Amino acid sequence: MVRVIGIDPGLRNLGWGVIDVAGSRFRHVANGICRSEGEALADRLLSLHSQLTAIFRQWLPEAAAVEQTFVNKDGAGTLKLGQARGIAMLVPAQAGLSVGEYAPNRIKKTVVGVGHADKKQVLHMVQMQLPGAQIAGPDAADALAIAICHAHYGGGDIPGRILKVRA
Repeated sequence: MVRVIGIDPGLRNLGWGVIDVAGSRFRHVANGICRSEGEALADRLLSLHSQLTAIFRQWLPEAAAVEQTFVNKDGAGTLKLGQARGIAMLVPAQAGLSVGEYAPNRIKKTVVGVGHADKKQVLHMVQMQLPGAQIAGPDAADALAIAICHAHYGGGDIPGRILKVRA
């Protein structure tokens, strides 16, 4: 069994979700949302780093995955999201883990079957694949979807993982 953490980066709300993977079986472990604190960007990033580090210490993941950043029309917003994504990649690296990176469409296609699924569809399918899980919100559902995606495509990080043809 391998413990996988999925991280959905965000400057205000950073979603996280932990699952245990054994072959084609998934078991929900925990999920939540780190909410940044402070006014200054540096303080908000430090807050996210501290919270995510505590999550790693508590749940001890063995594999990690993060959603890739998409570029939108708001350049400043994209840069801030990229900085939060840096924290989402730094904490697993500090724990000695390699970090899988997945495009939003690939995550949705893996979990829902459709690359342009909305948040409600992602939440529904995550609940179907992790029955009984109490999900903290849409960011946490997205993070669990990222963990599930990594269980499918995680390469050497996930022994006995589900094998799918790479798109």
